[in-house]
Amino acid sequence: MTAADWLVCANCAGRVSEGRCAVCRDRRARMREERGAWGPLGGPGALLMAALLALVAVALLVARPA
Repeated sequence: MTAADWLVCANCAGRVSEGRCAVCRDRRARMREERGAWGPLGGPGALLMAALLALVAVALLVARPA
């Protein structure tokens, strides 16, 4: 869920994610721009967590007795 799913527009009282009015659509577009390249990844924290998990998996494979 994104922040736009929870925000309620003061102009039309609808969810910003629905984009009912021009204010909603503008705010939704601005939020997408602010998210930038990290949007699909969930942010830099998610990317760091994935890298850490990959490192742990490699370490476990290397340390495993034959």
